[in-house]
Amino acid sequence: MSYELSGKLLAKYDTVQRTETFKTREFVVEKSEDINGRTITNYIKFQAIQDKTNILDKLNTGDDIKVHFNIKGSKWEKDGKTNYITNLDAWRIEQMLQTNNAAAAEDGHLEPLDTFSSSPSDAVDDLPF
Repeated sequence: MSYELSGKLLAKYDTVQRTETFKTREFVVEKSEDINGRTITNYIKFQAIQDKTNILDKLNTGDDIKVHFNIKGSKWEKDGKTNYITNLDAWRIEQMLQTNNAAAAEDGHLEPLDTFSSSPSDAVDDLPF
């Protein structure tokens, strides 16, 4: 099951090579909500793994983003004690771009970072209508 969350990129960390074949990169999103007239701010730490670690290269702290992620949990036992670990694995990040278009300014424009093109005019319109 996939989830999504929008907020501000608060921090991004360096890629860590965990094993010879596995790497991760963590980042933090700040999410503020107004609940009954009171602003509640949460700080959510995500991880990107393997080839998704480079998606963060195109982002700057302070950018408004939308993160698509999966929740993964594991059980870890050591010295007779059991721990449970939950990871929020980001698989797509969209940057909210502000434009002059009135309709886009209402919602913000989301563009997936893993599909940026150098110029929108390069797109080919092959639709039959």
